[in-house]
Amino acid sequence: MPITRRAAFGATAALLPIPALRAQPADVIRIGVLTDLAGPYRDVTGPTSVACVRQAVEEFTAANPGLRVEVITADHQNKPDVGINTVRQWFDQRGVDIVTDVGNSAIALGINPVCVEKDRVHLNASAGTSDLTGRGCTPNSIHWAYDTWCLSNTSGTALTKAGGDRWYFITADYAFGHAIERDTTRFIEAAGGKMIGASRYPFPQTTDFSAFLLQAKASGAKVLGLAMAGDDLINCVKQAQEFGLTRSMKLAAIIGSITGVLAAGLPTMQGMYIAETFWWDLDERTRGFTRRVQQKLPAGVFPNYVHAANYSGVLHYLKAVQVLGIARAKASGREVVAQMKRMPTDDDAFGQGSIREDGRKLHPSYLLEVKKPGENRYPGDVYRLAATVPTDQAFRPLSEGACPMIRS
Repeated sequence: MPITRRAAFGATAALLPIPALRAQPADVIRIGVLTDLAGPYRDVTGPTSVACVRQAVEEFTAANPGLRVEVITADHQNKPDVGINTVRQWFDQRGVDIVTDVGNSAIALGINPVCVEKDRVHLNASAGTSDLTGRGCTPNSIHWAYDTWCLSNTSGTALTKAGGDRWYFITADYAFGHAIERDTTRFIEAAGGKMIGASRYPFPQTTDFSAFLLQAKASGAKVLGLAMAGDDLINCVKQAQEFGLTRSMKLAAIIGSITGVLAAGLPTMQGMYIAETFWWDLDERTRGFTRRVQQKLPAGVFPNYVHAANYSGVLHYLKAVQVLGIARAKASGREVVAQMKRMPTDDDAFGQGSIREDGRKLHPSYLLEVKKPGENRYPGDVYRLAATVPTDQAFRPLSEGACPMIRS
């Protein structure tokens, strides 16, 4: 793909040292949104995640005008070295107190030790790996919207029990994709099914999935599991339609979202099963949040569960800061995370919930089926609810996570 001047400038700017700020006010909370602003996950995370963070800040500071909050952003380019260096610069030179979004599992695991070292908060809204509350858990981190265990459980169990007992995977060849394939296979087998094959593609260099799709078609599988996200998911689904795979098997986007459905359109995505933990049209509270944040978004954009998690998580973080006081909150991110765990969560995106001691945010998960063209009644009406997984079953049990903070 040709590199635009804007993209080239953004890539260069992300690698340049960030100048130190002098005389930074000590009474300002600084939120760093580390995200994908120009790559394959731009629409799944990116500018809409930033808008949702700003929405949370505006709502909270309107009700609490004594708290000053600044939001800064950076593009990690899906490169761990860029993401980790950016976070270090933010902490050392910009006085950032909390990093949110992130959106790349390798980067998320890479910045965890930095947040512990600097005693700052890592609020992860968009990386998928369940290791963030397992072997990689820390007292400074919280994992909000979803993880691979949750969505793999939602899709793998329900579809296998419904007759889809033979699966083939097309998997992004890095930590995120491996975790999806691993976790979903576990639930398929527990429900009496079998994973009969998989193809792993180079990320992010692949745009042609034809060879992998032909292997999937020849396998005789009943379900094609797509362990990918963003532009990769849209391209793969479009090509699967062209090869006629949907006539012989169901497609399951383990980590899909309404973002991809709207981008590809109902004719392409119809009948696909997608697991999400936030659905904008679920109830009046979710619709109210969506209407408010859409004032900051281009026409036709609807927030997904990653975007909503940035709103929900930052709102809860600011509530904890208010309880502790800004001096204590800025002195120790670990103390803020502990306070966030003590407080019940409640907001218009996810409703009522809680944060477990391993940093896992708890709420229900939903298996959604994409409607056919003509079944939708208004903009954004693309789903029908196929199944709900309640809060106490949606995420991995605490005893199975191997989080080093948790005593057996």
